[in-house]
Amino acid sequence: MDPLNTGFTTNYKPMTMGDWLITFIIQAIPLVGIIMLFVWAFGDGTHPSKKTWAQASLIFALIMFILVIIFIAALWTMFSSFFSGAYNIQSV
Repeated sequence: MDPLNTGFTTNYKPMTMGDWLITFIIQAIPLVGIIMLFVWAFGDGTHPSKKTWAQASLIFALIMFILVIIFIAALWTMFSSFFSGAYNIQSV
């Protein structure tokens, strides 16, 4: 352990820009990206920076998914109430 007690060993090396570019390219592939986020977030042997980023990305995706569901439910409710009584045509 290092003397500052930061949790990193003395052989800690930060990720390079190339490592991050490869990470973002892999994450941009539709199905592979989601799977890799779970692997990076919960797998062993992942760089600590990438692990924290993957966990934050998954939390952010979950929050966005919940907000989209709420938004769709609100729109569905609004449109169903709008069209429920709008066409009350009586035969003459």
